[in-house]
Order: sequence, then structure tokens, then C-alpha cells
Amino acid sequence: MSAALAPASTAETVARSVPGRGSSSGKKRMRGLMREANEALILDAAERVFAGAGFGGATMAAIAEAAALPKANLHYYFGNKRALYRRVLARILDDWLIPVHGIVLEADPRAALETYIRDKMRMAFARPLASKVFANELLHGAPEIGDMLATTLNPLVREKAAVIDQWIAQGRMHAVDSTHLFFTIWAATQTYADFAVQVQAVLGAPEMDAAQQQRATRHVLDMVLRGSGLR
Repeated sequence: MSAALAPASTAETVARSVPGRGSSSGKKRMRGLMREANEALILDAAERVFAGAGFGGATMAAIAEAAALPKANLHYYFGNKRALYRRVLARILDDWLIPVHGIVLEADPRAALETYIRDKMRMAFARPLASKVFANELLHGAPEIGDMLATTLNPLVREKAAVIDQWIAQGRMHAVDSTHLFFTIWAATQTYADFAVQVQAVLGAPEMDAAQQQRATRHVLDMVLRGSGLR
């Protein structure tokens, strides 16, 4: 089976970015980049469709239409809907966990937690559909992502909670339940994505503008940092 092609505009952009693309190594590199471009395009479309229809209501045909690609491309890269759904969830989890890596013992507690919270708020506003896909999976008992939560999320949160416990032991911040601190941060940040309709209804605005997003971010920061003795 030959490699499926990205839309012309994407393919042309990828092709132009590869030096020596006429050579054997250049062609191989171009195929790799085109695969990445196609996969990203499909994952973005799948995130939108799963957010709106859920796993049960989503179809590969709807995702293909959202991606403006033939349905055969989806099967070529991901096999079936369940495999694609798991890749969408894994990408969301990976993106969410990147900011937490800044919580290390040698970091300043206030700066590390502030950066983490700002990143979480930024992601909630920039990719609300990702949060909705993830939340919907959890509300259904995490049938597809339970293994990822146990093998990826659990050990990482334990590791970072241990860092916070050491900060507390060193007198660098107030005593808090380090594990539940993460739950509090997740709840406070992700609510702006998962319950955006509720937030907008109370604020009386169709969406949160930049000023409102800054206000929300300042509030969450103040609540968490003051409660942790860092303000």
C-alpha cells in the first residue's frame, strides 16, 4: 500500500521544507514529514469530532470529512476508530503532562507552580475540545485510557507530589496535601474548558476574551499560591 497523501497545500509545504528532496534520503525524509503532517491533521479533526459526538457517536467518515481527507487515509494511519481514539487521548495526556515536568526540587516553588498553572489555564482556553474529550472519557469510567492513567499519570503525579513534600519539609511552602493539590489545580483550570458554557452563562458573554482569561488566571493563581503560603 502506498503512503496516503496530505492535502496539496500541506504536501507542498512539507516538500519545500526538505533539503535535497530529490535524493533518496530526501525522499525518505519527505515521506516521514508528510506522515507526521497527515497524522496531526487527522488527530486535530478527530479531537473535534470526538468532543462533539463522543466515542460512540463519532464515525471515521465524519472524522475524514472534518480532516478533508479520504476515509482510507484514516484507516491507513490508525487502523480503526478505537485505535485513533486512543491516540487522541494519549496526545492530550502527553500535552497536559509536559508542563508538570518543571516541578523539580531545585526549582523555586512559587515560580514552578505559577508556570504550571499558567500553562494549564492557557491550554484550557486554547484547546477546550481536548479537555472535553478527556473529561468525557473519565466520566464513562476511562475504558480506553485506564491503562495510561495507571502507567503514566500515576507515577508522574507521585514523583511530583514527592517534590512538593520535600519543599514543605524544607519550609519553602506551607503544608498542603501534595497529591490533592494537583486535583485542585486540575479542577480549577479545566473547568474553564469542560464547563465553558456554564462559565459564559454566568459571565454573560458568548466567550471569554483576553481580559477575562487573565482575570480567571489571576484568580486561580492567587487561590493556589496563597493557600500554599507562596504569596
